[in-house]
This record gives sequence, structure tokens and C-alpha cells, in this order.
Amino acid sequence: MSGTGHGRPRKVSLLFDHLEPSELADHLTYLEFKSFCRISFLDFQNYMQSCCMKDIPVLERSIALCNGMSQWVQLMVLSRPTAQLRAEVFTKFLHVAQSLHQMHNYNTLMAVVGGLCHSSISRLKDTTSHVPSEVTKVLNEMTDLLSSCRNYDNYRHAYSRCSGFKIPILGVHLKDLITVNEAMSDYVEDNKVNVHKLQVLYNHINELIQLQQIPPRLDANKDLVHLLTLSLDLYYSEDEIYELSYAREPKNCKAPPSTPSKPPVCVDWASGVAPKPDPRTISKHVQRMVDSVFKNYDHDENGFISHDDFEKIAASFPFSFCVMDKEKEGMVSREEITAYFMRASVICSKLGLGFVHNFQEATYMKPTFCDNCSGFLWGVIKQGYRCKGNHYIFTHVILACESLTETMMQTVSCGEQVR
Repeated sequence: MSGTGHGRPRKVSLLFDHLEPSELADHLTYLEFKSFCRISFLDFQNYMQSCCMKDIPVLERSIALCNGMSQWVQLMVLSRPTAQLRAEVFTKFLHVAQSLHQMHNYNTLMAVVGGLCHSSISRLKDTTSHVPSEVTKVLNEMTDLLSSCRNYDNYRHAYSRCSGFKIPILGVHLKDLITVNEAMSDYVEDNKVNVHKLQVLYNHINELIQLQQIPPRLDANKDLVHLLTLSLDLYYSEDEIYELSYAREPKNCKAPPSTPSKPPVCVDWASGVAPKPDPRTISKHVQRMVDSVFKNYDHDENGFISHDDFEKIAASFPFSFCVMDKEKEGMVSREEITAYFMRASVICSKLGLGFVHNFQEATYMKPTFCDNCSGFLWGVIKQGYRCKGNHYIFTHVILACESLTETMMQTVSCGEQVR
């Protein structure tokens, strides 16, 4: 695999709307292969014996990446305000899926097609009415390829015909390991070790390990890798995704209530596995992404980019998270962008599980101080935030309560307000 540091990196856009589907497929494949290569022989063996990913963090992160990609596809479609725009994003991801298929990256293909087939998307009748018929035809072909019918028979035939680089659907092959381990006895007659079973299991695992030695022929742009990495850190629950879906296209009150249906392609064998980045990792991902943004958009090298460029970059993420004050008219500073994405990433990565405050915006007519930093709320009419539960007052919504989470020190600097 051509890494991000070999030779002069090719120039690519950091804006989702400007990216070619093949470029997006390349960079998703780069992230997928990098994650796949971290899984060791022992990791596969431990999973086979325990039948769960507990205490196998490398494998858990790999599955979380796949699930995160599937969610990201759904959220990017739902982030567009009109049915026509949602259909365009849907079509773009279908073209990404075609590129992934051509590259034999079946694991990411499963994630992307699974996202497009998810009932939070398939229920959007206005959106699907704008999807061209030829796109729908290709999607049906993809779902047939990845269908679980006859134990993924169509996928297995396609996979066996591939030579060279390929990334398997990890869940299918992990299930195969468990099936073989449970179907064959550990011992044969005279209490002898079943050598045949050991050989079969070894061959299964070794085949996966050998695939790690065949990198894809692509040249990843590290700036785009940084942006995608941060995008995939975000996590929404199923209920939150359905709320977004219903907000885009409300239920038809005349139609009978429907329950979410199982999509034809689903990534549910490890659906409980979600991205779990810690605050330090989030901070690292944000800093790398911000560095990449300023390298590409701060043409004057003065520490600012235009607000228009910032909005285009923010649109490459599923949703806008807040509005920021600008130090300079029409411009956004490095510090403001860093705070924006730190705030957004912590919220959407569900790092605030110990966050007990329930804030609402409040106006104060008398001298008032912030309970977090003791700072004075300025102005004749003071704007701040009050917790409905314990009545704490803050100049801004901090990321976590310091008395509960001493380890989480990466809060947004005091004085920056969330509107």
C-alpha cells in the first residue's frame, strides 16, 4: 500500500461534495486495510475460543470502524435538507460502493451498502423517488451479492474468484471460525488431539493473515485521511438516527405505523460495537484535521481561513454542531475551529456519559459569575446557561463536570460561547 508519506502526495479536495467516488473509496480502503492489518493470529484465535470481542481491543476497533462507516453513510444522506440533495448523496455512495467492489474491498462494501439499505434511509420515499432507476438497479445487484442467503453463498463465490488484494467481510469469516471450532471435537479416539481440526482452524486464520501481506495499490492523501478519521469517530444511537430520519420526512399520519424492518444487507453481527475514542485520541484526531485544513486553506498563513471555506469543510461532516463567534469579520481562526470540532466530537462520540447537567439558555439582570471559572458575565443583559437540575451557571456549556470527571481536562476554553 502506498502510504501517506511516500513521495509527493497527490492533491485531493477535503470537501465531500468535490470528492470523486473513487477517491473516497481509496481512502476508506486505506483506513480499512490499516485496521485489518492490526489484527494478529492470536486475536483471531482468542475470538474463536471466547466467541466475543471482550478483551480483544484491536478486533473491536476494526468492527467499530465498519459500523462507524455504515452510520456515517446514513448520516451524510440525512444531513441534506432536501430530497433531491439526499438522493444525490445516496447516488454518490452507490458509486463509492461500485469502486469498493472493483477493488475487492468487501468489508467496507458491506458497510456502505448496509448504510444505504438501512430502514432509516429506505423509508425516505421522497428521497428514493429522486434516485435514478439505474442506481436502484445497481443497489439491488449489490444487495444480492452481499445477501446472507445460503450462508453468504454469492459473496463466497465472488470472494473465492478474487486474486491479489482483497479485504474479506470480517464477520462472515469470524463466524466460520466459531462454526468449525464448535462442530469438530477437540479429541478423537483414544483421547488423542484432533490434529485435523487444528489444521483446518490454522488454515482459516492463516488465510486471513496472508491477506495482510498484500496491500492495495493506492496513494492516500494524509489530509483527507485525517478528516475521514475524525468523521468516523462520531457516533449516534439507532434512536437518534431514526429521529433524524423522521425529521427529514415525517411519518405519513394516514399510513399504519410501521416498525423498523431488517434491511436486506445489515452489519448487525456486532451492532453493539461502537467507536470508543478517549479524550486524548479525540484531541489528536482534531489537531491533525485542523492542521490539514490550515495547510490547504490558510493561503496567507495568518492563522485564519474564510468563513465560507469553514462552512464547506463543516458540511463534510454529517451535521453542524454549533455557531461560533468570529474574531475577525468573515474569517475563522485556528483556535475557533479546534474548539468547534473538539466540542462537536466530544458530544457526538458520547464521551459525556457522566455529564449530569441539563442546560438551558438564560438571561440575568444582575451581576452574575460563572460557577466553572468564576468569570464575570459581561453586559447590561447577561447571557449564560443554567442547569435545570442543580442551577449551576456557566458562561458556556463545558464538556464535562470537573468534579465527576477529573481525567477529562480537554474542555473548551472558558469564554467561548455556544449559541
